[in-house]
Amino acid sequence: MTQTNPLDFSVLGAVHEGTLADRMGIEFLEAGPERVVGRMPVEGNTQPYGLLHGGASAVLAETLGSVAAAIHAGPERIAVGIEINATHHRSATAGHVTGVATRLHGGRTLATYHIEITDEQGKLVCTSRLTCMLRDR
Repeated sequence: MTQTNPLDFSVLGAVHEGTLADRMGIEFLEAGPERVVGRMPVEGNTQPYGLLHGGASAVLAETLGSVAAAIHAGPERIAVGIEINATHHRSATAGHVTGVATRLHGGRTLATYHIEITDEQGKLVCTSRLTCMLRDR
């Protein structure tokens, strides 16, 4: 994983292990307060028709945005998602999808991220926006 912030990211392992993100196979590729990149396999995260489940896209988006918000908040604070939306543009049936969470707003009490999820051909699968509340630990 590429670390783009001087904070200690050892917390990412603890956040990831045994969580929903772990069970869905989400991998972090880059992590910083302004941008987090991760990917997730389509296989195992589908609905009955073999298409990537929309809820799986939402989980990927919330995971990436929440990690970015937690990094932005710093080690003495936590980030909790308070609002998410997702627009599903196309289906994915195989391989991996990659999500990129980019900070739109990073304040003291709220952080908002725009997340784009693409397939292996770079085609847009889903766009999402996540807002997290930042609180003292």
